[in-house]
Amino acid sequence: MFLFESLTWAQVLMWFVVLGALIGLNELVRWSKKAAIGIFIVLPIILTIFVWPHTAGAGSSTGTWFHWVKVYSALAGCIGFMLIRYNKRLASNKYMLWFPPAILGLNILEAVIRDFQVAGFAEGVVDGVYMIGGPWNIMNGVAGILNLVAICGWVGIFVTRDRFQDMLWPDMLWFWIIAYDLWNFAYVYNCVGDHAFYAGAALLISCTIPAFFIRRGAWLQHRAHTLAFWMMFTMAFPTFVSDSQFAVDSSRSTTALFVVSLVALLANIALVVYQVRTIIVKRRHPLHDELYPELAAFQAIAAERPADARPGEVHNATVPA
Repeated sequence: MFLFESLTWAQVLMWFVVLGALIGLNELVRWSKKAAIGIFIVLPIILTIFVWPHTAGAGSSTGTWFHWVKVYSALAGCIGFMLIRYNKRLASNKYMLWFPPAILGLNILEAVIRDFQVAGFAEGVVDGVYMIGGPWNIMNGVAGILNLVAICGWVGIFVTRDRFQDMLWPDMLWFWIIAYDLWNFAYVYNCVGDHAFYAGAALLISCTIPAFFIRRGAWLQHRAHTLAFWMMFTMAFPTFVSDSQFAVDSSRSTTALFVVSLVALLANIALVVYQVRTIIVKRRHPLHDELYPELAAFQAIAAERPADARPGEVHNATVPA
């Protein structure tokens, strides 16, 4: 195969099990505040004290600085989003609305740094993972920077008034999500290629499906949840993606590495070009305004905005009813 080794039926079946489990757990923590507190606060404390020091130590494929930073930054995002979702005061505070783009940008930046770091590695096993450093890492690092600077419209974030109290972000539309997915898959494929079958493909699809078909506008919430689930699991059971019968190695093809990074770079260049054109033509400020209120996809999400939301504090763009 181009990206991965030949797959067994057990590996394919497990891919769907992982995908279904991530989507199901995401729905659980959307439905239940108690479940969210238990999974994102209580469980990580237990794992930090009793499990991860033994399973994610030196020599483990999930024992690098990146995995430790990633699990806690993902959990910080989940907890921060819970505060926004369940505290009306914070949800209406324009300064608190800087938290979602900040934690998202931090997660992207962590991966960009790792891509640049891996670019200098010789082919071989590093930190328990087989890596092939090269120009593809640089290409994808640039793609990640472009994706980061294209984050926009956080002034329009709001919390729904239904039982889910989801955090919706109307300006985070499908073209940004697809560009992110392509970049992030390329990152995982470049830096932890033998984990990419699950941590790349299944994990990314597990938050994209809900964002397109279950709750539009809540992609960042879905992403934080599913990433935290996956990171906690793999740090507790690192052999699942390295030595079990379900582990899938990448093809370790430099052509594949180059192609996925090139696709990610081109997609993010297109994203930034489109955004810059919108800013210039519509005369909008990327730090103060929502950029895409004319788009039908934006309007479908913004239609759920509570009627008593204060435009001066929550969003600046006028959205058709």
